[in-house]
Amino acid sequence: MTARTEPEVNVNEVSRVSAGTSIKGEIHSPNDIRIDGSFEGRIYSKCKVVVGEKAVITGDIICNNVDFWGKIKGDFYVKDTLSLKDTATVDGDINARRLQVELDARFNGNCHMITEEEFDSMVGTMIPGEGSAPSRETPGTSVKL
Repeated sequence: MTARTEPEVNVNEVSRVSAGTSIKGEIHSPNDIRIDGSFEGRIYSKCKVVVGEKAVITGDIICNNVDFWGKIKGDFYVKDTLSLKDTATVDGDINARRLQVELDARFNGNCHMITEEEFDSMVGTMIPGEGSAPSRETPGTSVKL
C-alpha cells in the first residue's frame, strides 16, 4: 500500500484574509483561500478553503474542499469534503459529497449529500458562465470548479 501524499501548495498561490480584516463582496479564485478575518459575500474557489477559529462568514462558500473552524451564516456547496472542526458553528445548509464532523462542532440547517455531477449542476446555476446559466461576464473571467 502506498502512502497518499498531498500536493505541495505554494504559499504565494494562497489568497488570504487575515485576522482583523473585514471584506464585503465576492472572491473568485483558482487557488486555495484562507479566511481568518470576517467576510460578507460569496466565496468561490477551485481548490480548498480553510476558515480559521476567529473567522466570521456571512454568505456562501463554493469550492472543492473545506476545513472549517469558524462561524458562518450561509450555505456550503462542496464538490468533495467538508470538514467541520470542533470550534465550527454553522447556521445554514450543507451540500457536500462527504462530511466530517468533529465533536463539539455546531450545525443548524439541512444537509444534502450530493454527487460531483449534482455539484456541477448547482454551481452552473449560481456562477455566471458556468453550466446552463447565462453569462453576464466577459469570456475567460469565470472559474470552473
